[in-house]
Amino acid sequence: MRAGERLLIVNADDLGLSAGVNRGIFEAHENGIVSSASLMVRWPGVREAAVYAKAHPRLGVGLHLDFAEWSIRDDQWVRLYEVVNLDEAVAVRREVQRQVEQFLHVMDRPPTHLDSHQHVHQDVRVRGIVEEAATKLGVPLRHDGKVLYCGDFYGQDEHGGAYPDGICVEALEKIIQNLRGGVTEMACHPGYDDGLQTMYASERAVEVMALCDPRVKQAIEACSIRLMNFGDLK
Repeated sequence: MRAGERLLIVNADDLGLSAGVNRGIFEAHENGIVSSASLMVRWPGVREAAVYAKAHPRLGVGLHLDFAEWSIRDDQWVRLYEVVNLDEAVAVRREVQRQVEQFLHVMDRPPTHLDSHQHVHQDVRVRGIVEEAATKLGVPLRHDGKVLYCGDFYGQDEHGGAYPDGICVEALEKIIQNLRGGVTEMACHPGYDDGLQTMYASERAVEVMALCDPRVKQAIEACSIRLMNFGDLK
């Protein structure tokens, strides 16, 4: 990496969640700027996602650890499901290992990076365990300080309300133009709503359109930014 060079990883979270989410991520990789994805190994679309990833090696694929999901209702966070009790360290460690092993099983290789659904790995009860797993695998962990993280491309506000200005082409262009030197990961959530029981659904198709818009690629080229995935860091 040259001094001052700007490198960008556009990482699509939730790969494997459903066929619709997979389709949106595939489209945003082939026709847009998505260069990386994070695989959820517990969900119905995992095997389809693995088959696609093996046939498209330029799409780096990491593990999206799934511990739980919450949704905002009347300004209150409500838990939609829980995979493991975060207060039970032994159970958390066992679940992390189980999901790592499932990733290895379906992908036939280690993940390029680790992160987690709704950033649960930042919880003090979980952080150390996930850090150990990332160290053992020798891969980056989201928010570990080695790669700048950008979560600005998102279609909801802090109350869970619609925020379309956050996922328009102009928002993407602004993020690209303001990138700092070094490596930045920009998270995104492209996909198509096929009955998802999640707080982020209809926004996904809007993201696909923005990520695939030719103006975005033009902005990347104009700013001399190089797209990459986490595997390229090695």
